[in-house]
Amino acid sequence: MKQGFSPRALRISEQIQRELAQMLALEVKDPRVKGVTITQVEVTADLSHAMVRYVCHAGYAGQADADAGFRSVNGFLRHGIAERLSIFKAPQLRFEYDKTFEEGTRLSALIDQARADDARVIAPDSPGAIPGAPEADR
Repeated sequence: MKQGFSPRALRISEQIQRELAQMLALEVKDPRVKGVTITQVEVTADLSHAMVRYVCHAGYAGQADADAGFRSVNGFLRHGIAERLSIFKAPQLRFEYDKTFEEGTRLSALIDQARADDARVIAPDSPGAIPGAPEADR
């Protein structure tokens, strides 16, 4: 989804993110979306569609429940956005799980594992050790 780069589209994206977070915390009764944090909202240039990315406190395991919860409360949230932003037609909301945090954690663990493997293969006293390199970087 291509995000509009107009100042209005960016401002609407930020407002939608704030309002959705507040509605989820205070007004939505569906327990499937209670442990959800809105990470990003992208609005198209014509303000007709909004991609809402979220993470669950339960992690990736809670995605299926959260998706079902968002399908259930989508109309309520869209109506609330229209009222709070005083716009005639609220954008269609599409919710997508944000995998960025899990991917970052996974890549960080892979890097740590690779560095540990390198440290075991190249011992500090071995002939293949890098001269002048600190112990942690070998």
